[in-house]
Amino acid sequence: MGDSRLQPLELSEDERLTLQGWAKRWTTAQGLAKRARIVLTCADGLSNTAVAARLDTDRGTVARWRTRFLQDRLDGLSDEPRPGVPRTNTDAQVEELVVRTLEETPEGATLWSKRELARRVGISPTSVLRIWRAFGLQPWRTSGGSPSWNDAASNTACSAHSTS
Repeated sequence: MGDSRLQPLELSEDERLTLQGWAKRWTTAQGLAKRARIVLTCADGLSNTAVAARLDTDRGTVARWRTRFLQDRLDGLSDEPRPGVPRTNTDAQVEELVVRTLEETPEGATLWSKRELARRVGISPTSVLRIWRAFGLQPWRTSGGSPSWNDAASNTACSAHSTS
C-alpha cells in the first residue's frame, strides 16, 4: 500500500504520544491538529495520495508536512512566521489606549481625538482607529455631560412622554 519511493516515516514512542495528544486535544490549534493527524497517518506506511484521501486534504499538503516532519521532526510542524510587516504596537500600548478611551477624558475636552490619543500613547492615528474598530469602540458616540445631567434629561424626557 505504501510508496517505495517515499522515505519511511518512523516515530519514536514520545513523538507518537505527543502527536496523538495534539490530534485529540480540543485546545490545540486546528492547523497543528491536522498536521499531527497527517504525520500519524503517514507513519502507518501509507502513500501521500492515500493519506490525502483518508484525511480529506490535498496531496501537496501531505507531502509538505511529511517532508517538514522528516527534516525537523516535531519542531517542523509549528507555524512559520507569516509574510508581511511585523506588528509594531505592543500589547501594553493597546491596553493603555483602550483604558484611556474608556476610563479617562483628556484635559480640557470631553472625549479623545485620534490624534491626541495617538500622541499620548505613542502610536499613529491610523493605529488608534484600527484598535478602536477592533474593540468596537466609538468614543465620538458617547453622550456628553455629567451623569447627573444625563439622568435628569432622560427622566424629564420619559415623564413628558408618559403624561401625553
